[in-house]
Amino acid sequence: MSKNTVILVTGCGSGIGLALANLLYKKMDYRVIITARVKSLPMLKEKFIESDRFLIRKLDLTNESQRAAVVSEVAELWGGVTVLINNAGVSYRAVVEHMSVDEEQHQFATNYFGPVGLIRSVLPHMRKIGRGKIINVSSVSGMLAMPTMGSYSASKYALEGLSEALWYELKPLGINVSLIQPGFVHSKSFLNVKYSILSGPENDIEGLYADYYQHMTPFIERLMKLSLTSPNDIAVRILKVIERKNPPLWIPATLDAQVFYYLRRFIPRRILLNLLFSALPNVRKWARKYTNSA
Repeated sequence: MSKNTVILVTGCGSGIGLALANLLYKKMDYRVIITARVKSLPMLKEKFIESDRFLIRKLDLTNESQRAAVVSEVAELWGGVTVLINNAGVSYRAVVEHMSVDEEQHQFATNYFGPVGLIRSVLPHMRKIGRGKIINVSSVSGMLAMPTMGSYSASKYALEGLSEALWYELKPLGINVSLIQPGFVHSKSFLNVKYSILSGPENDIEGLYADYYQHMTPFIERLMKLSLTSPNDIAVRILKVIERKNPPLWIPATLDAQVFYYLRRFIPRRILLNLLFSALPNVRKWARKYTNSA
């Protein structure tokens, strides 16, 4: 790897993206452009000094013109992107019945359509030079879904399906595709979760789905706090993928992701679903007053 390696990273305002920006800032052999939404730019510009090999740019992944502007600038300065890291994402916390069409569209625009748009933009240069890497940061939720996170899981399942198809399509062209699959990461990212209009805590939700929110929110936060994996650990894993000649498609990046990866492979889904259902907190009492089930 050398200065011919041009790396574009999305979602560098916090978490894994910020940790990866820290690592790449010290890698003098790479040309790097990190991106984030406008509100994160002052923090990034205070933390990093821009240079002829390290740039900071605004990028709302749902904005097609901003995506085009970033890719065009990289092409003009350095020829084009050779490593794309689709890290930016958003997670809604809501049961399916509490998501509106607009909220579903925002979930997918950020986690699926935005990354796909960037991939299409950078592929012509990668094809021209006969090499490149597409690294999509997925989630354990792209392996197994959880209640109150259906839309998020759907967007990650979509990204995983696309990545698998791309792996076949791009392999003959010398371009690698990898999925980084973190599980629970020790961070405060749960504070950045988005709520739908109907699922927000300000609604003081009562009734049918109250049990779901009351149990799942602290359950997920507790698992994140107990995790031994930090955002930096995931960033180190991504850096190894950048440096590896032929990385695999699926890369479970935390212990729990590895466990779920093998559970899904070796346990029949019918049995696995009931096993995971029974592990949910106090699940036998969920919606007990509202069900007509025998």
